[in-house]
Amino acid sequence: MKNFFIILITLSGWTTYAQIQKGIVVDFDGNPVESAYVNNISSGSHAHTNEFGIFSIDKTVGGNILKVNALGFKKMNYTVTGSEVRITLEDAVFRLNEIVIQAKLSAMNVISKIDLLTTPVNSSQEILRKVPGLFIGQHAGGGKAEQLFLRGFDIDHGTDIAISVDGMPVNMVSHAHGQGYADLHFVIPETVEKIDFGKGTYYANKGDFATAGYVAFQTKDKLEKSSIGLEVGQFNTVRTVGLFNLLGSQKKQSAYIATEYILTDGPFDSPQNFNRINLLGKYSAILDDNSKFSVSVSRFSSRWDASGQIPQRLVDNGTISRFGSVDDTEGGGTSRTNINASLSKPIDENTFVKANAFYSKYDFELYSNFTFFLEDPINGDQIRQKENRSIYGMNAELNKKTKLNDVNVLLQYGIGFRTDATTDTELSHTLNRRTVLENIKLGDIDESNFFSYVNSEFSFGKLMINSAVRLDYFKFNYQDKLTADYKTENKIKISPKLNFIYSQNNNLQFFIKSGIGFHSNDTRVVVQNSGKQILPKAIGTDVGIIWKPFPKLIVNSALWYLYLEQEFVYVGDAGIIEPSGKSKRMGFDLGLRYQLNDWLYFDTDANYTYARSIDEPKGQDYIPLAPDFTSTGGLSFQNLNGFSGGIHYRYLKSRPANEDNSIVAKGYFVSDFNINYKIKNISFSVAIENLFNTKWNETQFATESRLQNESTSVAEIHFTPGTPFFMKGKITYTF
Repeated sequence: MKNFFIILITLSGWTTYAQIQKGIVVDFDGNPVESAYVNNISSGSHAHTNEFGIFSIDKTVGGNILKVNALGFKKMNYTVTGSEVRITLEDAVFRLNEIVIQAKLSAMNVISKIDLLTTPVNSSQEILRKVPGLFIGQHAGGGKAEQLFLRGFDIDHGTDIAISVDGMPVNMVSHAHGQGYADLHFVIPETVEKIDFGKGTYYANKGDFATAGYVAFQTKDKLEKSSIGLEVGQFNTVRTVGLFNLLGSQKKQSAYIATEYILTDGPFDSPQNFNRINLLGKYSAILDDNSKFSVSVSRFSSRWDASGQIPQRLVDNGTISRFGSVDDTEGGGTSRTNINASLSKPIDENTFVKANAFYSKYDFELYSNFTFFLEDPINGDQIRQKENRSIYGMNAELNKKTKLNDVNVLLQYGIGFRTDATTDTELSHTLNRRTVLENIKLGDIDESNFFSYVNSEFSFGKLMINSAVRLDYFKFNYQDKLTADYKTENKIKISPKLNFIYSQNNNLQFFIKSGIGFHSNDTRVVVQNSGKQILPKAIGTDVGIIWKPFPKLIVNSALWYLYLEQEFVYVGDAGIIEPSGKSKRMGFDLGLRYQLNDWLYFDTDANYTYARSIDEPKGQDYIPLAPDFTSTGGLSFQNLNGFSGGIHYRYLKSRPANEDNSIVAKGYFVSDFNINYKIKNISFSVAIENLFNTKWNETQFATESRLQNESTSVAEIHFTPGTPFFMKGKITYTF
């Protein structure tokens, strides 16, 4: 009897094992295909591949047919014949009906995948515009980081959105110009493989600055072919780009070099004299145990002149044109060198570790004049902001899948740190870029952030519950070189998250997201304010749906709310600290992606926000420059007898420029067009920005200024004009 039970248990174990099929999905070069959907036609069970291309599917035995879908690949039916399943997918044109809505917190990333495949980016500005609802504006000659707008935030240059590239942070803490300053110009657009984004405060692996949301860019591990391109346009614009595959079509490893060089004067009466050079080298390898290793080195440098923001009164009275200037000695220079190494290593079929370590050397110098002769009627109000910075950091995460009483569980444990060391962070009053009239601020900043988080996902059939908690520790040190004072503070922040994802099927998903996030304050605020109110809390929630009502249409929508705690803000342009009161924002997001036929695609996003300060009286509670309605959209076509291209619009509604809405920042509707034709190894492209030559203001501020011939100051709109009709052509040779 005893032997009988042993045999029975053994057979039961074999049967159970036989019903769980493990496998891997790769492309023709042997690279793993992430997020492929594997469906057993016979049993109805399904699975998704992880970042190693590995999957594990239950109720699967020999003879069963697995149907495999992956975005950008041809569908495939695979018959299970043995214990080892290796599925190789063939590249294909994009089809919306192949989209599967995955039961995960970041399911919205499918939107960015669609947009990248249907309308590839061809400029650094377009990279950020791929995030639905994110608007940008440039107001310093092309070299300064863009001003960002999202979910009712004037994010400045990155205060409330966390941006990273290959796991390396882009935002600069305690920056000379503004907290969270995020200059993404070191990214070459043609090297972008993936855009991961999320709105709100709901992601445990995203910490500082992830209040309105986050954007994580991933560069390509390999190039299919090498290419060189030349782009020429109006306003003395020239751009060259080179992508060079160094190892050919090797299966297990790849290496490439990418270069970019840009020159332009812009449409301004005083030429921008802008130039930028980018260089990226990246090596990637798949090791024998299926681990992925990569190391990249990049260098970016740019210099420019700027016309700055001009007062509306001078344009209205005809003193200067829309593209004129008051002080054309503005401008600057910046550079950044990055080294980043990453490793993803499977421990077993249910466990893997991923980590990256990075170092950046960053230099920045910016000359601005916002108020002209308001403070200094003789020399003018030009300022210089300057810093030299080194950044060191590391991120590591352990992922483990397990099962508890028939409940699928994913556990993630993350740790990491980031240290910023700046020397001679400066704010000075200058004249003509050459003469320093007064040092307003000068000091050395050392800021460190150590963090850890635990993230869990429990899957109960159609319902997935995601609970998480994040712990951050900050250390702030400031050496004031003008007063010889040295001050230090530290702070701990705990950020819980709780999210619910309900997937009715592969075409319909509901979600409720909630969480607490934060952005750190400038070190100079922290030490001056004795560590009080230095990590303002952001509390948010989203309720929404992702839906494919029929195969060629995908709809996403969400209702959301976000509360921000009282804080104190360091104003980098003035070297002063100002209080920023409590605020609330609520809104609605709607997005559509529709494939009309095999080559024609339609997309649109609309975003409404109600943003107000909480403690201010009604009528005085507007949040300056907070967008209340934005929309983007257009038509794209691909593979139409060698042609591709499209026309897209962006609309930003007029919005308050000050707290009582007495000064209004004008909205705009701008359309862009591009067309490409490929014959053999050569492609020709024409791109037109502002197709209908709309007069629009790219950035606007309610500023008090005084001209040299004025006896009193004037508070009104000061703006940087948007690009007029701008045509450029490009030729690319692929080999």
